[in-house]
Amino acid sequence: MEYDKDKVDEVTLALLYLAMHDENEYGAKAWKGFDWETMNRLHEKRFIGNPVGKAKSVVVTPEGYKRAKDLFEKHFVKRSR
Repeated sequence: MEYDKDKVDEVTLALLYLAMHDENEYGAKAWKGFDWETMNRLHEKRFIGNPVGKAKSVVVTPEGYKRAKDLFEKHFVKRSR
């Protein structure tokens, strides 16, 4: 099956926002229970640190944090009518 990897990356980054913790001026951390290929693409796009390793969380860059928050609001926040 062929799919839009950029859209998958976008929604994965938005969902990482749900699991973020330890936010500070350097970014944040998030649990990394997502598809490895997607996590690697997010790393290549510089939204997260290297996901390879035994740690159960990944560092989210400041740019990644802002983008994740924006994408979460875009895809999941209910709008009042």
